[in-house]
Amino acid sequence: MLLVTLQQTRPAPLDVEFTCEKGEILALVGPSGAGKSTVLRCIAGLQSPNVGIISCKGQTWFDSDAQINQTPQQRQVGMVFQNYALFPHLTVIENIKLALDVDKNNLQKQSERLLEQVNLSGLEQRYPHQLSGGQQQRVAIARALARQPEVLLLDEPFSAVDKVTRRKLYLELNTLRRELDMPIVLVTHDLDEAAMLADNLCVIHQGITLQQGSPEQVLYRPNNSSIARQVDVRNLHTARLVQDQGQLKLAWHEYYFDVSNTFDFIEQDIYWTLSPSKVLLHQRVRPSNGEHENPVTGVIQEMVTLRGITTVFMRIEQADNSSLQMDLPEHVAIRNNLKIGETITVSLLSEAIHLMDS
Repeated sequence: MLLVTLQQTRPAPLDVEFTCEKGEILALVGPSGAGKSTVLRCIAGLQSPNVGIISCKGQTWFDSDAQINQTPQQRQVGMVFQNYALFPHLTVIENIKLALDVDKNNLQKQSERLLEQVNLSGLEQRYPHQLSGGQQQRVAIARALARQPEVLLLDEPFSAVDKVTRRKLYLELNTLRRELDMPIVLVTHDLDEAAMLADNLCVIHQGITLQQGSPEQVLYRPNNSSIARQVDVRNLHTARLVQDQGQLKLAWHEYYFDVSNTFDFIEQDIYWTLSPSKVLLHQRVRPSNGEHENPVTGVIQEMVTLRGITTVFMRIEQADNSSLQMDLPEHVAIRNNLKIGETITVSLLSEAIHLMDS
């Protein structure tokens, strides 16, 4: 397991804490300048925080109290930089040999094995400028693995390649992580990329860890409204919890919603959010009038379809014209003949409404 706690005030403030198990991908997410790359540099030993602990597999790499601070060479870390940092005057196999710590007799064999592992066999004698962006990234990964690391650090590794190549590299990383069985820390500002690849997300903003958890927890059940904004929650609203017939209900303008999981709350102002995929369309041929399904009526303002998913933007007149988003399969939108300007009714699943202190 990789354990990281970092604190400093200069040159950039940090108050970061997270763990990453072996065989797991942890994505550090947050806006540009949040401190994500600084955290990677601290793990690799390229930068030292004022206070903290960095350990991996029971070995301490940094401990400010014990005055331990191993050099980058002493830490078993493989790092892939954003620009890959390949030596332009060396061939592919020479770039990898440079990182290998084996006797000369095994250099060629080990280099070829690493190239095979990242699907680059046959390109040994090419130079970096003769490779595509995706191929350069794979060389950088092979060179990082040549150090036989205990942890692999990936700093925005997909930012320099096109979308088609990026999708192929996603699949390759998923395959590779099963073979490596080590902690992998991925820095990215792309939330979709993080949710697709990572087992856990760690949200960092202005150098501070806001929340660590599974993609489901962080993206759909953030701890507070600040995190919700950082992860671009699409349905984020304010309301008030009120007592109604012995139970707490969510008073949102003229609506009173049934809500599950109110145990930690009292009558209070509150933020609430709901994944667009948990907003259910009432079929016109079979309308639903269930009082406990939190029915809401609105007017379609806009519709956008991307890769088979249609996002419907609704204006809710009974909620002071607030906006609500719903995701549904494209064929459902077509079958229900949804059009801009039409009035539709949807249900907000009570167990899917997530509450946050204001």
